[in-house]
Amino acid sequence: MNAPAPAAVIKQHLIDPEICIRCNTCESICPVQAITHDSRNYVVDAEKCNWCNDCISPCPTGSIDNYRTMPRIKAYSLAEQLTWDTLPVELSAAERAALVGDEAADVATTETEPEPVSETPMDPTGQETFKSAAYGSIIPPWSAAHAYTNLYGPKAAQKTVTATVTGNVRVTEVGQQVGHDYDTHHIVLDFGAMPFPVLEGQSIGIVPPGTDAQGRPHHPRQYSIASPRNGERPGYNNLSLTIKRVLEDHSGQPVRGVASNFMCDLQVGDTVEVIGPFGTSFLMPNHPKSNIVMICTGTGSAPMRAMTEWRRRLRQSGKFEGGKLMLFFGARTQAELPYFGPLQNLPRVFIDTHFAFSRTPGQPKRYVQDAMRERAADLAVLLQDPNTYFYVCGLKSMEEGVVLALHDVATQAGLNWDAIGAALKREGRLHLETY
Repeated sequence: MNAPAPAAVIKQHLIDPEICIRCNTCESICPVQAITHDSRNYVVDAEKCNWCNDCISPCPTGSIDNYRTMPRIKAYSLAEQLTWDTLPVELSAAERAALVGDEAADVATTETEPEPVSETPMDPTGQETFKSAAYGSIIPPWSAAHAYTNLYGPKAAQKTVTATVTGNVRVTEVGQQVGHDYDTHHIVLDFGAMPFPVLEGQSIGIVPPGTDAQGRPHHPRQYSIASPRNGERPGYNNLSLTIKRVLEDHSGQPVRGVASNFMCDLQVGDTVEVIGPFGTSFLMPNHPKSNIVMICTGTGSAPMRAMTEWRRRLRQSGKFEGGKLMLFFGARTQAELPYFGPLQNLPRVFIDTHFAFSRTPGQPKRYVQDAMRERAADLAVLLQDPNTYFYVCGLKSMEEGVVLALHDVATQAGLNWDAIGAALKREGRLHLETY
């Protein structure tokens, strides 16, 4: 039987550059690698997009939920999309016809979506490969608190809200190693009387002042909140961020991060423009006996600090019953690990903490997945408990290894990973936030 011919007209999936906060959620979750980005825009390849819509719900701003009806042979290219500051106006039927002729206009009324293709990744031999994104959940735990989102932003009644810096403290040792600066700061922002309710696991956007090399205003940069819901200072309308000063890109080439350097250089009393908050799924459970396993690297520790601190405050007040906390925290060296000292002071009975360093002189490389495998027996028990929730945050390169470690832990314990992995996703118990 012959396969159906591709539709002459498609409803092309596009990302709104005005609203997008460049959080990488869409690219990390796309099962067919249809989404990519450069230093300015995230874009969708019409030739790869199969309309699975996996990226729609997790997008914190709704920027991914945009479409334009286009003749397939004239679909917006990646090169075109990368130049956009705003989405193009929807073409009329007559304009579409002018692009490719009357034949396309005749078909336009059908606007048939492309047939889905297989989402199962294959290696060069045709064998199925393990894909971590297939297990990441896009729904919150059933007991999570209600999250407010997009109170301020391009499409909101008020574009930004002004916050005042009330604290800026370095949380890593000072210095450099092999050309890498690890100057990481804990920054506290106060919103005064302006409403800005947040939960652990949410994020905000910082709008850097000034313009880029093309004279266009800088896009907002996204940062995870590092403080609990009642504020960095309890009872105040404030929050904290964990920000590493960026001096080079992932290839090691010198580059000065616009927002990170702006934020790390701020003084108490300075003000910043903020949008958000964002995020409705990377939220912590609130029911008694719920266990939280946190796996992170570097500044991916921000949401983990927020969750840990909220549990610590509940424990101190006697308002929380049980529930285990387990943390796997990785960095290149101990000096680069934010909050290393404070973490060591937390009682073992409260949180089970494991560090992994990949660049300690004279020591073998050790990553968070290695530490997880060392605690396989405990993780196997937690994997079987429906009250256990897993959170992964850090560089994209860590994600595959971490989820594969969970797979191996389950398999080696004689458990059915397919059933467990499906339950983790279905029940909002495995959350991946990598960049």
